[in-house]
Amino acid sequence: MINQVYQLVAPRQFEITYRNENIKSNKVIVRPLYLSICAADQRYYTGKRDEQVLNKKLPMALTHEGVGEVVYDSQGIYNSGTKVVMVPNTPVEKDNIINENYLPSSKFRSSGYDGFMQDYVFMDHDRVVEIPEDLDMSVLSYSELVSVSWHAIQRFKNKSISKTNSFGIWGDGNLGYITAILLRNLYPEAKIYAFGKTDYKLSHFSFVDDIIYINNIPETLKIDHAFECVGGKGSQSAINQIIDLISPEGSIALLGVSEYPVEINTRLILEKGLTMIGSSRSGSKDFQNIVNIYIKNPDVVEKLSLLKGQEFEVRTIRDAINAFEADLSTSWGKTVIKWTM
Repeated sequence: MINQVYQLVAPRQFEITYRNENIKSNKVIVRPLYLSICAADQRYYTGKRDEQVLNKKLPMALTHEGVGEVVYDSQGIYNSGTKVVMVPNTPVEKDNIINENYLPSSKFRSSGYDGFMQDYVFMDHDRVVEIPEDLDMSVLSYSELVSVSWHAIQRFKNKSISKTNSFGIWGDGNLGYITAILLRNLYPEAKIYAFGKTDYKLSHFSFVDDIIYINNIPETLKIDHAFECVGGKGSQSAINQIIDLISPEGSIALLGVSEYPVEINTRLILEKGLTMIGSSRSGSKDFQNIVNIYIKNPDVVEKLSLLKGQEFEVRTIRDAINAFEADLSTSWGKTVIKWTM
């Protein structure tokens, strides 16, 4: 069959390319229904990546967050019409120690490998996770970001000390909000503090124990562990603020992405015996776990729905451009694409 793929060929420029696909191959054929735009997609769309990186990775279909519907499975494992969340990480080898999302050989959609902006996406069977019909597909479209937070929390659990009376989350954006939701679900008895600077963003964190403004932190406040969800230029001050406040032998989970190196207070890290845990992306197991949370805890999906921003129905390339341009001015929430190409 001929599949249409909508690729970014240059900053702010999409073109259609055609691929001849074998429907009898050992793949699940998924029709995308809802996609969500990520900051990483925007860095490609606006050309804010290094020129050499752009030359190497373009042309490429964008988006790595999305849900879809199975249209055909030659293996008969998934029935037509089954709703699924699509896993963007695609490993080509297995390691008994290193997770799939840290293997250098793994491919990741919309990062040098075509993303979900296609008429049909041909996926390995372990790269799709079935989701219940009664959940809001538009909200579940940004499950990939939820899985990233979940993955970071699991790494924290495996590498940190057992004292978990209090958590600090630095960052009042999407990732900080999701991390707060999951921590509240996993540690219902712990004190959870959200650190930020923007009133209307922090107002969404109504379920945490306290909201702390980063320029007005109580002198007596101490936390056991911290999650840094700031990224960019602000990550340096966030990490150093965490190092100052965190208790001895605490862990700092780093989730924010910065394009440039940052300076941190290594002397105090050594004095306190702190553990810093890097985390990036996620794997199929993380998606399975968050879908289980959706099913068991509908309140999690309800809280996640507050993240949904504008929804754009995309029928043409011009519609796609309009969605990406509008997302650039969005400071809170996730822009969702209803994919009807």
